[in-house]
Amino acid sequence: MEEYNSASKYNNDRPCVVTIGTFDGVHIGHRAILDRLVQTAKKENLDSVLLTFFPHPRMVLQKNSDLKLINTLSEKKELLKKTGLDHLIIHPFTKQFSRLTALEFVRDILVNKLKAKKVIIGYDHRFGRNRTADINDLKEFGNTYGFSVEEISAQELDKVTVSSTKIRKALEAGDISTANEYLDYQFMVSGTVVEGKAIGRTMKYPTANLNPTEDYKLIPQNGVYVVKATINDKQVFGITSIGTNPTVGGTKKTIETHFLDFDQNLYNQQLQIEFITHIRDEETFDGVDTLKEAIKQDELFARNYLNTRG
Repeated sequence: MEEYNSASKYNNDRPCVVTIGTFDGVHIGHRAILDRLVQTAKKENLDSVLLTFFPHPRMVLQKNSDLKLINTLSEKKELLKKTGLDHLIIHPFTKQFSRLTALEFVRDILVNKLKAKKVIIGYDHRFGRNRTADINDLKEFGNTYGFSVEEISAQELDKVTVSSTKIRKALEAGDISTANEYLDYQFMVSGTVVEGKAIGRTMKYPTANLNPTEDYKLIPQNGVYVVKATINDKQVFGITSIGTNPTVGGTKKTIETHFLDFDQNLYNQQLQIEFITHIRDEETFDGVDTLKEAIKQDELFARNYLNTRG
């Protein structure tokens, strides 16, 4: 898969089939569309192209948007590499770009730059300045500029949009199982291991304190989760606590993982944690002894869950 950080950097003389969208999550609905894109490209001897955008349009156009994304840009790229795409264009979304008319977008980008012979798009897709153009306009442009338009049905598109919304809502509710079902992979958070207050170590439950790579990354609801990570090419399981550590007077939100049967110094290392299931919500306990007992029960839950799952 070839990557381009702007449509202007795409220089390929082969005609292509294109789909367009933000594709946050690269979930099962997205992959159904990308499968069709890739198969169509092979069948019609075209290159497959995904034109996506960063930042997310809502982050640019809605000043007070608190939107958090399912994937960081690097996570999204890694997921898209597995789809069989020929070309991935991540075009910068700016206010200036949003002011392109539908004609300018189609003529200058889809036709002149990408040399699109086919566009696969949803029936309710809107584009151009103030999102005034729809699929019927796109078909008219196709007649003018010599490309065909394949429409994704309402039923298929509903699956895509509802899944994206459901994933975000599930993660915000701590419902990892539902999120993973729609993603068809385990939700992940990546970052650098930083020094914490070492409270876990004093309770004989040392933790790796993760500082997420990007601040726009969606973090699941405060609580305790069963997780896994790959450390030195070895799969390691653990329990991750997201929250402010209220029992010991904490106020800052942290992501702390106690790995099972593992004790190595991970400071300053890059780590990716995959969330498997939710154990419990964050709680405030009477004291450190009660907290320690709760962590012991969390560990027992995790071990039983992992043993049962095989």
